[in-house]
Amino acid sequence: MNSSSPHATPSPSRRRTALATPLLCAALSACADPSSSPSSTTGTPDDVDSAIAAMSAETFADAIRTLSSDEFEGRAPSTPGEELTAAFLVEQFQAAGLGPGNGDSFFQNVPLVALTEQGQPVLTVRTAGGELEYAWTEDFVAWTKRVVESESIEDTEMVFVGYGVVAPEYGWNDYEGIDAAGKTVVILVNDPGFATQDEAVFRGNSMTYYGRWTYKFEEAARQGAAGAIIVHEEAAAGYPWEVVTGSWTGPQFGQAAADGNMGCVAIEGWMRREVAREIFEATGHSFDVLSRQAAQPGFRAVELGATASVAVSNDIHRSESKNVLALLPGGERPDEYVIYTAHWDHFGRSTDPAMEDPIFNGAFDNATGTAGLIELARAFAALPERPARSVLFLAVTAEEQGLLGSAYYAANPVYATASTVATINIDGMNVDGPMNDVTVVGMGASELDDYLADAAAQVGRTLRPDPEPEKGYYYRSDHFSFAKVGVPSLYTDSGIDHVEHGEEWTLARRADYVSNRYHKPSDEYDPSWDLTGALDDLALMFRVGYRIADSADWPNWREGNEFRAIRDADLGRR
Repeated sequence: MNSSSPHATPSPSRRRTALATPLLCAALSACADPSSSPSSTTGTPDDVDSAIAAMSAETFADAIRTLSSDEFEGRAPSTPGEELTAAFLVEQFQAAGLGPGNGDSFFQNVPLVALTEQGQPVLTVRTAGGELEYAWTEDFVAWTKRVVESESIEDTEMVFVGYGVVAPEYGWNDYEGIDAAGKTVVILVNDPGFATQDEAVFRGNSMTYYGRWTYKFEEAARQGAAGAIIVHEEAAAGYPWEVVTGSWTGPQFGQAAADGNMGCVAIEGWMRREVAREIFEATGHSFDVLSRQAAQPGFRAVELGATASVAVSNDIHRSESKNVLALLPGGERPDEYVIYTAHWDHFGRSTDPAMEDPIFNGAFDNATGTAGLIELARAFAALPERPARSVLFLAVTAEEQGLLGSAYYAANPVYATASTVATINIDGMNVDGPMNDVTVVGMGASELDDYLADAAAQVGRTLRPDPEPEKGYYYRSDHFSFAKVGVPSLYTDSGIDHVEHGEEWTLARRADYVSNRYHKPSDEYDPSWDLTGALDDLALMFRVGYRIADSADWPNWREGNEFRAIRDADLGRR
């Protein structure tokens, strides 16, 4: 543990001043102007400082160790690991002095269905020159979201549809001129902006939702495709092939629609780029040439002259998982809510007998965030007077399976979205020590940036946009579930300008984590972690949430943001 206090206001020598972006300058100017700044809180600075001091690096570390221990078995939903996790969270919230957040219960039940592949499927591709076979996990992975014991595609025509995007606002339609019904579409990951690095194409290097795998499968289903296979490329996806095999094998949790998800594509999957290249070459095409063409306006889908066959078989298990909710009722307007979120789940135990270490402990992702939620609860409970609004601490399930717990809450809110002022999401906390900056994922989206900029300026830190916008982190955590229903949502990352080591060192550390520990059993608690930076970040999150909770403000999305109209309509119904 670093001996310096994680809560002390840093001296000028401790923090180097980073160059501010124009947006940050505007935000800081707004906060400095009493006529335009978010309204101030009634709590005294001493009240805020004493509440922040209630957060402890020792208890924070203890909670991370416990949640990521082998005893908790990787915290998979609907397992004994979940039971231990839920009981631990309730115990911690009660010890902090919080009450249940769903009536007289700390839980919101989330119905899930888990589909587990029972065999080792083979992908068979037939071309005019012969038959190609590809091995499970080594070359491809495939599954079905349909709640059936078996599903397959057989000799379905393969069509390369580029990025698989239909985006009228960008003048883009990869399915134009092709009937994909009953066919297997082969799709590139990310979007044309990333491929071209042209800011005039989509959003340039910043991934749009069209670049996410979730969108690509959704669009393939709308087009009537029988199969949809995404080509994995590490730079474009933002993670190596091992993340694909770790994430899309074993139990695949989802929520079943009334039709048993029969509206989904029959077979979804991923293939390695080398596999795609071999298939294209076997049919007389160049994968590299067609990929470059797919990034240009006017691209048209290409019939590959090959067919694909694959069959999957499912063990079907229906269960209920739990979102955990703890509430600090507001003192003046308890029917208005600020929500802090973090996902408690991870991938549990591998079913692969060859794995020496089968437990996906998920220490960084997201035992750190869940432990941070507990620390924030302790800080709010330590306030001498409750803030005006209620504060809800929401630990959600099944984030790793597609944001299922937060999506369920957003669709079935315990507290109406029109009464929810803002959400602040925590997903993976800083374990590398103090930073000069703090990253805002989706910077510029909402007025919550102003609150964070003001809090950061008080301790000599600056705001910066996501340094890796091509990875689409904005669409990969639980704040997105709330954004889609209009609730302004703040999602921060730890920053990259390390006080002692600078940016290059921090980016190398991040890259090492993604390559070697992200969604792997090696994501385990490390006693050498420097958690002082995480406590710095929690202090910022506390200041932002407290300021909103103790004010009459209703921060909104920026003008022109895609979620602004949803929010305005929701608030109009209050």
